[in-house]
Amino acid sequence: MPNVKLAVIFYSMGGTNYQLAKWAEEGAKAAGAEVKILKAQELAPDSIIERNEAWKATVEATKNVPIATSDDIEWADAIIFSVPTRFGNMPSQMKQFFDIQGGLWANGKTVNKVVSAMSSAQNPHGGQEATILSLYTSMMHWGAIIVPPGYTDPVLFGAGGNPYGTSVTVDQDGKMIEDVESAVKHQAKRTITVAEWVKKGNQ
Repeated sequence: MPNVKLAVIFYSMGGTNYQLAKWAEEGAKAAGAEVKILKAQELAPDSIIERNEAWKATVEATKNVPIATSDDIEWADAIIFSVPTRFGNMPSQMKQFFDIQGGLWANGKTVNKVVSAMSSAQNPHGGQEATILSLYTSMMHWGAIIVPPGYTDPVLFGAGGNPYGTSVTVDQDGKMIEDVESAVKHQAKRTITVAEWVKKGNQ
């Protein structure tokens, strides 16, 4: 059976979700997947980004990361999304990416994609769960198969115990408070495992 093809699609302003995406890549590759890391297209004007040093640094650090396209969705067997929370929702950058997939959706190209999601915020109750659920709502419309981590491994408790998807709190200096690397890698491996089941069942 061919290896599972995973697209890790992130949006990151301060670098946190880019790091989560890289850990997901490591976990998925360890599980034997073929992985692409991709970013949602930036929508914020340069005049706003220029005022924020962390944002500018993230734009520079991710300048060579390809922008996600419909072709990437069609290519992937599985997708992991990673975004910061924006008032309890996904950022507009990721929402636009979803909103322009109407053609793909109408042609049934999103059906049975295996998906999972991660998030971050500056407070422990800053909207991470709601943000992940906002992503999953769109995935239900896609006909995708949602794979949450649940409580399938003890590492999830050390990472804060979010059963919807790994989430992390980021302090005022942009540092992650919880140790979530192992949880991210577990979530990625679990996503690949389920994608393998689906892929094998379709053959």
